[in-house]
Amino acid sequence: MKNRAGVFALSIIFLAGLLSGSVTGQDAKVTVMNPRGIKPPIRRIPMAARPETLDGKTIYIVDSRYPRTREFVEELFRILREKYPKTNWVFKDKYGGYMDDDPTLWDEIKANGHGMIMTVGH
Repeated sequence: MKNRAGVFALSIIFLAGLLSGSVTGQDAKVTVMNPRGIKPPIRRIPMAARPETLDGKTIYIVDSRYPRTREFVEELFRILREKYPKTNWVFKDKYGGYMDDDPTLWDEIKANGHGMIMTVGH
């Protein structure tokens, strides 16, 4: 590893010496590109406003079916129904995995729900 670092340093010094000697009477122009690209600006999205109460609201609990989390999600659903009996809790399974889109479910939640809790594992 030390040998590679030494060879690299000597190569840079040699290359710098070659480039400095080749410019005669003109300013050298070097263009350096960033291989990581240009990051887009961060777009801030505000959080949704909290409702005053959950009474009479429909809240969806969506399970993304992450491995070995089903028991937790079912228990969460049971506890929320007991703690908030005036709230309509709807339990749904999401199509596919966490990264897969489920437009049918999103349309249903937008049309019928006031909020959503989505479980994603970990």
